[in-house]
Amino acid sequence: MTGGQTAIVAGGGIAGLASAVALAQAGWRVTVLERAPAFAEVGAGLGFTANGMAALRALGIEEAVRAAGHLAPHAGYQDRGGRWLVRLPETGPVPRTVMTICGIHRQQLHAALRQAAEDIGAELVTGAEVTAVRSGSVRSGVPSDNVRSADPAGDPAAVTWRTSTGEHTGEADLVVAADGVRSTVRTQLFPDARVRYAGSTSWRAVVRDCAFEGRLIEVWGPGTEFGALRISADEVYWYGEFVHAEAAHFADELATAEAHFAGWAPWVRAMVAGTAASQLMRHDVYHLPGGCPRYVRGRVVITGDAAHAMLPTIGQGAATALEDGVCVGRMIAAPVSDGGDMAGALAAFDRARRRRCGQLARQANLVARLGFELGDGWRQPVRNTLLRLIPTGPALRAGARIASWTPPEQPARSAQE
Repeated sequence: MTGGQTAIVAGGGIAGLASAVALAQAGWRVTVLERAPAFAEVGAGLGFTANGMAALRALGIEEAVRAAGHLAPHAGYQDRGGRWLVRLPETGPVPRTVMTICGIHRQQLHAALRQAAEDIGAELVTGAEVTAVRSGSVRSGVPSDNVRSADPAGDPAAVTWRTSTGEHTGEADLVVAADGVRSTVRTQLFPDARVRYAGSTSWRAVVRDCAFEGRLIEVWGPGTEFGALRISADEVYWYGEFVHAEAAHFADELATAEAHFAGWAPWVRAMVAGTAASQLMRHDVYHLPGGCPRYVRGRVVITGDAAHAMLPTIGQGAATALEDGVCVGRMIAAPVSDGGDMAGALAAFDRARRRRCGQLARQANLVARLGFELGDGWRQPVRNTLLRLIPTGPALRAGARIASWTPPEQPARSAQE
């Protein structure tokens, strides 16, 4: 390993910490800049399919996440009355490998990533708001040891950030933009890549519940989707996404949620009724239509929601952020550490990640149109009847295309370090 390569990561969320761990695994010196005064994660629960677990395994935290979370299969989809639309089988090699979900609280996942980053030596800086970035440049075929030559084609990247003590600027061989859907870095480098309101808002809550069976169940009604998943022995995460105008205000969120789901299946009504007002949160849903046009500009690589914020209908936001982080380490940092070509590594990352995340975003859009975005009236019974008639094979194959991702091989020399 050549040693001495440096990276600055903008953003201390899931994508940023995953990237930091993977970069440090490849022997790079890493600084993570987090705007908040502390490294913490807000939110409720999430679920990982096999691809997310593969990324966690590559980062060395799969067992910690398994211990903190709960494994259960995806049961399938119901209509708002609780009747099955698609019931996924629990037996057979494909269902077991593809449809098993690891549910976990976001805070637990974030804590595991933060601990891994600290343990491997990444520098974590809080209260650091990134204000500017210089993308730098790299010439194809130039060895990584020469990146700081006087040749302008070999300029390092630079990040400027603001803290309570003033403004700071640092140079690095690589900058990772992991600063979320409203990314400052992406806005500066790709100003035409703009987030858009998805047309829906979502309630979320984590409740104490030991009776819920634990399997992921998703429910489609007119203009609304409800889902529930066990995330620990005594906690269940539920969400309710529904079509609504942006920036809505409800005087009583819990009463509004109870009224919204009043005509739904008894188990849905019971879960909402068992939620305390303090447990309920609601956020508007935003996405990045088409994704960022490129995930690389100069020596800056864009990851997570900053690159490809997609609709939440297939539950791949956190998983693809973890995949991005692993790929930053294994497709860029490790080959460069072993003397490879930085420009080639960046180009390979850009091609691979844009192809995969673009496919997933399109699938999420399709599921939204066929699912909760479908209006009331004749559309609901027609859609529901068709889903009950279609064999489960296509759904399993679609799930397999998502879950079958595996991390790039770790270069042998880097893996031995």
